[in-house]
Amino acid sequence: MRWRSFAVSAVVRAVLVLACMGAAQARGTPDSFADLSAQLLPTVVNIATTQTLKPSQKPVLPDVPPGSPLEDLFKNFLGPNRNLPRHVTSLGSGFIIDPSGLIVTNNHVIEDSDQITVTLADGSTMPAKVVGRDEKTDLALLKVSTRRPLPFAKFGDSDRARIGDWVIAIGNPFGLGSTVTAGIVSARNRDIEAGPYDEFLQTDAPINRGNSGGPLFDMNGSVVGVNSAIYSPTGGSVGIGFAIPSNLVKDVIAQLRQYGVVRRGWVGVRIQPVTPDLAEGMGLPSAAGALVSDVTPNGPAAKAGIRRGDVVTAFDGQKVPDARALSRFAAETPVGKTVPVELLRGRHKLSVRLTVQRSTDGAPPKKAAPPPPKPKSKMSQLGLSLAPLNADTRAEFKVPGTVNGIVVTDVEPDSTADENSLRPRDVIVALQEQPVRTPDDFKRRVAADLQAGRHVEVLLVSRDGALTYVALPL
Repeated sequence: MRWRSFAVSAVVRAVLVLACMGAAQARGTPDSFADLSAQLLPTVVNIATTQTLKPSQKPVLPDVPPGSPLEDLFKNFLGPNRNLPRHVTSLGSGFIIDPSGLIVTNNHVIEDSDQITVTLADGSTMPAKVVGRDEKTDLALLKVSTRRPLPFAKFGDSDRARIGDWVIAIGNPFGLGSTVTAGIVSARNRDIEAGPYDEFLQTDAPINRGNSGGPLFDMNGSVVGVNSAIYSPTGGSVGIGFAIPSNLVKDVIAQLRQYGVVRRGWVGVRIQPVTPDLAEGMGLPSAAGALVSDVTPNGPAAKAGIRRGDVVTAFDGQKVPDARALSRFAAETPVGKTVPVELLRGRHKLSVRLTVQRSTDGAPPKKAAPPPPKPKSKMSQLGLSLAPLNADTRAEFKVPGTVNGIVVTDVEPDSTADENSLRPRDVIVALQEQPVRTPDDFKRRVAADLQAGRHVEVLLVSRDGALTYVALPL
């Protein structure tokens, strides 16, 4: 009995010690957010925009029975008055970053607007002008004219925001006016496919429509994010919100303030993720880095000696975990800076030096592919129909004379080729980095690789003039 009593006492003491250790290492739940909210509310503004929609040319009336009461209703609602210009008002949020009246918000809050009105926390309103905006990061910088210095918020270090840290969001949800909500940082570096530089902070602090452009504050009162998107099946908050991290915002806003536009770095490569299948097919040690699928002639990468098929593993001293990270690193690099780049070429490690140039951020829109033609030469085990490139097939599939290989004429649904994103009109340029000239050539080499025990073929594909690698499991 004495031993059991001692054991229980020891366990209780151990639990108390661990509890004290945990309390010493973690910040407790705040008793209230009132003092912090009172300090920060004056720095947040409501933004209203007005946009004039062009009249429709031909109003389309629903198909309703003649003489029905609905006929007159739809004629009045969708009839002649629909051809008049309409003014649409939308609401969002923003926050002041300088006492002179500089305001940060989302680009989508003010995009295509004819008039922007800012309402301060004291209820006063004033017109705003756009200093600059950036579609790729969904950020915009506004300016209001004021005779008095305005209260402003300061940026914090989003890299120090940890999962589980308390945060508060302030904004204008559903046009209700300044509203404070609280939660935690739920995740970091989220890619929601909103743009090429996604690294969102995820939060469960309730944010809704109208919160866009508003700040996400840490417990020190510093802005660690700009609330920009929510995940919601209903349109309301379900506890999954996304904020652009402040370290990205600071760089973009500084350039908008100085130049009115963002001057991004450009290295002259087309890149794609390294999938596990590509890693196996190319003999790479892991599915990490950014795979170079094409190199711009006479661009920075070409001048540095980077080739198609290289895998970039580090850029300017920063490890490159994936293609998305390399895009962000290159874009954030000052124009004219020369940086070291580490590569994998096959199984060999290389290091080159590259001078970053300014990005033009311009690319021609992709043309819609024509309906797939009838199959011509089928590889049933992969679900591919292939044809040689000649004058007829070049004309039929609109393949330029500079592209050589074999054209994909059809892809079977749910086949290996379909599951790995091959499409009709793709041109297979190379198989395992060796040029392909005819469908028979392709079939013979695939059959030989199957017999040799290869599990994945790596194809170099020309798609609408752009080269990309495709891993095709056998």
